[in-house]
Amino acid sequence: QVQLVESGGGLVQAGGSLRLSCAASGRTGSRYAMGWFRQPPGNEREFVAATSLSGGRTYYADSVKGRFTISRDNTKNTVYLQMNSLKPEDTAVYYCAARGTSSIGSYYSRVNEYDYWGQGTQVTVSS
Repeated sequence: QVQLVESGGGLVQAGGSLRLSCAASGRTGSRYAMGWFRQPPGNEREFVAATSLSGGRTYYADSVKGRFTISRDNTKNTVYLQMNSLKPEDTAVYYCAARGTSSIGSYYSRVNEYDYWGQGTQVTVSS
């Protein structure tokens, strides 16, 4: 089992920045690809960004490309999501997710590809 805890959400004005963190605990000796998803009010959970086990490969939703950056520090068992140039449409609950994998370079973008989820952190962007 892996436990994921997100932090760093909050209220920010449009154009501002936030950095989300996701700390993993438990069976962190295993190998996990990581992802960030979000769920806007009244909508389904959607993909935001993903990183491979090594962190060497990343992938983004078109809606956040060029504004968000996913990174990971495997020495701290933590993955980050740096969000710049935030827009009101970025308002959502943000979730991190982990998927066990033996592939160093693989990343995943579908909700059903992930094994573990955090509890979510609210991000609200005001106009």
